[in-house]
Amino acid sequence: MIKNFVIKLRGSDFFSMLFHTVNYCLKNELRDCETVLDIGCGPCSPIKLCKTINYSVGVEPFKPYLNQSRRKKIHSKYVNKKIELIDFKEKSFDAVLLIEVLEHMKKKDGVKLLKKAELWAKKKIIITTPNGYFPMGEIDNNLYQKHLSGWSVSDLKTIGFDVRGITGAKFMYKKENSVDNLGNEEFTFVNMKYKPQHISFLFNAFLQLFTYYIPTSAFELFAVKNLN
Repeated sequence: MIKNFVIKLRGSDFFSMLFHTVNYCLKNELRDCETVLDIGCGPCSPIKLCKTINYSVGVEPFKPYLNQSRRKKIHSKYVNKKIELIDFKEKSFDAVLLIEVLEHMKKKDGVKLLKKAELWAKKKIIITTPNGYFPMGEIDNNLYQKHLSGWSVSDLKTIGFDVRGITGAKFMYKKENSVDNLGNEEFTFVNMKYKPQHISFLFNAFLQLFTYYIPTSAFELFAVKNLN
């Protein structure tokens, strides 16, 4: 009973707005954007919730994820290529998104990608990434899911990003990933350190009211670099 209630609550607009979920933050930041480059778009990018987007390109190196996204018609166009090899004309998009991408790259490659993203974007670059290194191996038999680097608040602020904390407090999570596939309905809960995990999730949502403004204590980071 409680589990079903939490799952339903988690998906509500009220919950998203009150606790500054990724979906809410992303929709808020993309209100003034019509064209978007979604790097590492995965099988179910949250961009699908952003109604202002008229044209988007999804880049995804793992073909099964790209095919899932294409079936859902999330993006206008798709590119199946390693992220390090992509290239676009300058100022091609209002915004460039890297949602859970940087941690899957070596730090030096992530820095290079951010420099390229700054050329491709007209208005802003938006990033989400774990706060520090969070160990994770393959998921869905996808080699690209392995975590290769960790990014801190100071890392992102040093290169011009405004940073907020998301997904609650870092101490509420296990020290490494327990999720075995991205389609798992329990994805939000299984990495909670304390049991029962659904109750921990609710408590962690309350902590998010504070960690949003204290990103160094958050589990994940939501970072935006405005270019104009």
